Amino acid sequence: MIYSSNKNPMFRSQWSEDIFNQKYSRDGCETWAELAQIVVADVCENRMTNDEKDTLVQHITNLKFLPGGRYLYYAGRPRKFFNNCYLLRAEEDTREDWAELSKKTELCLMTGGGIGVDYTNYRPSNSSLTSTGGIASGPIPKMQMINEIGRNVIQGGARRSAIYGSLNWQHDDVDAFLKIKNWHHMKIAGTKSTYWDVRNQDFNFPCPLDMTNISINYDNKWLMDYWKTGDLSETFLANCQQALQTGEPGFSFNFFDREKETLRNACTEVTSEDDSDVCNLGSLNLGRIDSIEELAEITELATKFLLCGTLKADLPYEKIHEVRTKNRRLGLGLMGLHEWLIKKGYKYEIVPELHQWLSVYRGVSDNSSANFSGLLGVSRPVANRAIAPTGTIGILAGTSTGIEPIFAAAYKRRFLKDGKNWRYQYVVEQIAREFSDLYGADPDDIDCALSLASNPEQRIKLQAEVQAYVDMAISSTINLPAFNTKHNNPDKVKDFAEVLAKYAHRLRGFTCFPDGSRGGQPLTPVPYKDAVDKLGKDFEEHVEAADICSITGHGGTCGG
Repeated sequence: MIYSSNKNPMFRSQWSEDIFNQKYSRDGCETWAELAQIVVADVCENRMTNDEKDTLVQHITNLKFLPGGRYLYYAGRPRKFFNNCYLLRAEEDTREDWAELSKKTELCLMTGGGIGVDYTNYRPSNSSLTSTGGIASGPIPKMQMINEIGRNVIQGGARRSAIYGSLNWQHDDVDAFLKIKNWHHMKIAGTKSTYWDVRNQDFNFPCPLDMTNISINYDNKWLMDYWKTGDLSETFLANCQQALQTGEPGFSFNFFDREKETLRNACTEVTSEDDSDVCNLGSLNLGRIDSIEELAEITELATKFLLCGTLKADLPYEKIHEVRTKNRRLGLGLMGLHEWLIKKGYKYEIVPELHQWLSVYRGVSDNSSANFSGLLGVSRPVANRAIAPTGTIGILAGTSTGIEPIFAAAYKRRFLKDGKNWRYQYVVEQIAREFSDLYGADPDDIDCALSLASNPEQRIKLQAEVQAYVDMAISSTINLPAFNTKHNNPDKVKDFAEVLAKYAHRLRGFTCFPDGSRGGQPLTPVPYKDAVDKLGKDFEEHVEAADICSITGHGGTCGG
C-alpha cells in the first residue's frame, strides 16, 4: 500500500516526511507547500514575473524541481547561506597561505557549506626551506589540520562538516597520499588494534582524514602518455588498487581545456580553476516530470531560480563575492534518472529517448542562463549544470538519487537524530514498491547498485554518456563487492584500471565504494519483505556488551 500523508500529500514515504519535519519544517512553513512558497518568494523576489513564480512554486510543491538543501534550510531566515560548498586552492607554499587556508575553511564551514581543497601547490615533504634552513612538512599535515577543523565545526550549527582534498598524480608526496586512509594497516599507539578495528566498533573514533574525501588529479600529461604508450602509470594502478580495496582516493580527471579545473566542492560535482568559487545547486526530478515539454518549462524556471540565488545568497568572505560575480556558476542537476528508466520500461542504461531528454536539459539551461543573465544585467554564468548526489532532497522527493541506480529494493538507513543519536529506519525504494504493486514484479529483480556491482563498466559507461550533457561534473559513487571476493580482488585491478582509463577522457571524476570498506556505512541492504514489515519504525539498535570498544568505551549504535 502506497504511503499517504494528509499534511504533505506529495511525500511518498514516512521517511520523507520525517526528514522534512526534522530538517526544514518551522514556524511559517509547517508543510512542504508552505516552504515552497517561502523559498521562491525569498530567492526570486521581483526578478521573475508573478506567473513564473507561481508556476515554479507548483513545480517545487509537486517535487519536480528541488532547490539544494541550503536553500530549503535558510529561506525565510535572516541569513541567506544558500550555497552548499566552496572551492578552495592552496595557492602558495607560504606560512601566510597555510594560515589563510585555515581561516577560509572555518569561515566556510561555519556557514553550513562544505569545502574542497587542491593542495598540489604545497611543496613536498622533506624539501629544504631556504629562508629558515628548515625542512618542509608537505601538504598532508595541512590536510590533517583542515580535517580537524572540520571535526570541531558543526556546519551552520546543524550538521557534520563535508571536506574534500586532492593532490596531483605527479606530486612527490602522492605515494603517502595514496595510503593515508589505509586504516586497516595503521596500529593505534599502545594497543594491538588498528584504526579499522576500533572504527568498526566505535564509528566516532577519530581516524586520519576521516572527515575528508580524497582524490588524485589526473591531467593532460597522464592522458597523453597513456594514449601514446598504453602505460597506465604506477600511480594510476596503485590508485585503482586502493579504490577497489578502501574506496579512496578517488579520481579527478581534468583534461584538454579544463586541465586547470582541479578545484571541486565536497561532493565533487562543481569544478573550477578559481580559488574561492562557490556551488549553487538545485535538481530536476526526472521521475516526476511527465513530458519532455514539461522538462523544458521546469528547466527554464529552475535556471532562473539559481541565477536569482547568485544575487541573494550571503557568502563567508569578500573574495568569494568577487569570484561569484565573475563566474556566477549554476549547478542545475538531475535526480530520479533510474526511476525515469523504470517507469518507461528500460533497464539501467542509456537509451535514445533519454538522449532526447538530456539534450533538452542541456539546451534549455544554456539558453535560459544566457538570456536571463542579460535581462538582469549581470555576468553570464560560465557553467550551468552539475549533478549532485541529492541525498537528503532525494529522500524528500522519494526517488533515486542523482544518476545513481537504486541502492537496493530495501535497506536500513542510518541517520543522526538531534545531532548526537544514531537511529535507523527501514526503507523500501518507492520505485521498487510501485513496480511491485502495479505489475506484480519481484522488487529484488530490479537493477540496483548491488546487482550491478559485479559489472562496473555498465555504471562507468552510463556516467560517461550523461557527462556529455553536463558542463561541470557528476557526483556518482559506484558500488563494488567487498575486496578479496570473486569480482573484486588483486587479480582484477589491472582489468578495472584498463576499463576506467578507456572512459577517463569522457569523465570528470570517479569514485567507488567496495562493500564494507568504511565502518558505519549508512545503507545496509535487507530482504524486501523484512523492510515492508518494519516500515515507519524509527529505532536505535541494541548495543550488546561484545560490541563495546575496549579502547574508547563506546560502540555499536552506528551500525558499523
